[in-house]
Parts: sequence; C-alpha cells; structure tokens
Amino acid sequence: MSEQSVIRTRGLTKYFGTKCAVHDLNLEVPRGCVFAFLGRNGSGKSTTIRMLLGLLSADRGTASVLGADSASLEPELRARIGYLTEEHQLYGWMSVRQAGEFQSAFYPRWSEKIFRGVIGHFGLKPEARVKHLSRGMRAGLCLALTLAPDPELLILDDPALGLDPVARRSLVESMIYLTRRADRTIFFSSHHLGDVERVADYLAVLDYSVLRACCPLESFRNNVREVRLGFAGAPPELPAIPGMLQAFRTERELRVTCVRYDAETERALRDLNPTSMEAQLMGLEDTFISYLGERGEKTFILSETEVAS
Repeated sequence: MSEQSVIRTRGLTKYFGTKCAVHDLNLEVPRGCVFAFLGRNGSGKSTTIRMLLGLLSADRGTASVLGADSASLEPELRARIGYLTEEHQLYGWMSVRQAGEFQSAFYPRWSEKIFRGVIGHFGLKPEARVKHLSRGMRAGLCLALTLAPDPELLILDDPALGLDPVARRSLVESMIYLTRRADRTIFFSSHHLGDVERVADYLAVLDYSVLRACCPLESFRNNVREVRLGFAGAPPELPAIPGMLQAFRTERELRVTCVRYDAETERALRDLNPTSMEAQLMGLEDTFISYLGERGEKTFILSETEVAS
C-alpha cells in the first residue's frame, strides 16, 4: 500500500444470497484528496463503505483504511475516522448542546470550536431540541458531531440525500472548507453531480457491483465528448464507431457521444460526409449518464410519440 493512500481494496467482493453487491473491487484513495464514489442506486456503494469500516464482512478480498485491516479496526483508529450517513440518526429528546456533550465524551481530540463553528454555519441554536429540527438542520448537527473529533478521514454516505438546496449548499461549503487541510481526506458518495463537480479531485464509478472507472475527475470528464454532425438531408445509418457510447438522431442531425475520442473516431465520423461537425466536452452529469446509460443508437421519446400518433 502506498504511504499516500488512506483507503485500499483488493478483490473486495460481497454477496447477499445469490446477488453480487460488490465484485472484485480494486480501489485506492490518495491521502489529502476529495474522492467521489459514484453509481446508480443499488450499485454497491453503501455496501462498500460498510465493508471499509468493518461494519460488514467481505466474502472475498481485502480492505484497509489508514493502513489497518478493515476487518479489525481498533477503537483508537476508529477515532481518526468520521462517518456520516444519510439517516442522520440522533436522540430526539436531546438539545443541540447535549448532543455535542454526549458525543465529546467518546473522543479525546474533540474540538468545541469546530462543533460550534459548524452548528453556527447551519444556524442551529444550542438549546434547540433535536426533535424540532428540520432535516437540513439535523444533517448540519450530524456533520458537526462528525467533524468535531477532528477526523483524519471523513467518510460520507450520501449525506445530502433529501436535503433542500440551501441545506445541501451548506453541506458542500463545509466540505470545501475542510479541504484546506492537506492531511485530511474525504471519501463520499452522492447523487448530486453538481456538488461532485464542485469539490471532487478523484472519482470512482460503480455500475451494478463492478468498478467501471477510477481516475481524476478531469480525466473522466475530458475522456468523453459529444459530436454533433449536421447533414443536408436525413442522416445516414451509423456504422461501428470506435468508442461510441450513444447516438441520437433528428431529421438533419446526429449527436454521437464517444469515450476516448481520438483520430480514429474522428475519421469514422467524417466518413459519414456531414456538412458540419463539432466535438465538445460535456458536463459531469451528462458524461456520467452517457457512461452508465444503455449503449447504442437511441431515439427521442417525443419522436417515438409522433411516430405512434
């Protein structure tokens, strides 16, 4: 394991009955980065995170966190890890202050300054009862409880799920603030790709239990392009195009999305004799959807409706 890696898996595999939740996962997370762990629902993200934390045993393979085997993490090492899930579980009868006092008893490195700073950022009053907090405020309190122990590694399992845009923005701003320290690593899953685009350095894409991509964010985004081809009449039938993920056609245009767009792909598209041709980079969300979507040529839903009528 590299001294600069805080998470490492080799061949990590987990089954639930006959269903494979995570298959042969090889992953390495560099120290000091913000690492986004992406995939559609049911792809195995939460299962992977639970195995990393030793909350779930693997059927095959290994996982290590901060240099220690995930299957046997000591309490001292767990104190260096902050873990936040989407559930935001708290004791409703406690006040915000009492929740902090209760949590601080378990962490010798507890920082009251960080705790007060985060709850202040979310507009939480120390005397407010947890049961009266909105979902976004509860998420802010959970984040404060997770950050106040000053964790070396922060693992967030889709913590912004269900939050309104204002609360989600506060959560993202807190993550940006944390990245100022080069020795702290954030590993998080999320369905909000705009947030990922703002904060992530690296990403991994899990698709139906299998790792499909693991690279710097910019490399992933720059590797997929959409090419728009204009024609004087109806576009021709598409031959095999190297690296093609998807294609859409209209009356006089083809939009082709390609991975690893290179000179060979460009030649194959120019051989279609378009009157115009323009290749452009895509946003992370469009790139992600194209990468995981069904491959091949598609038609627009409205086009199908028009044909049917």
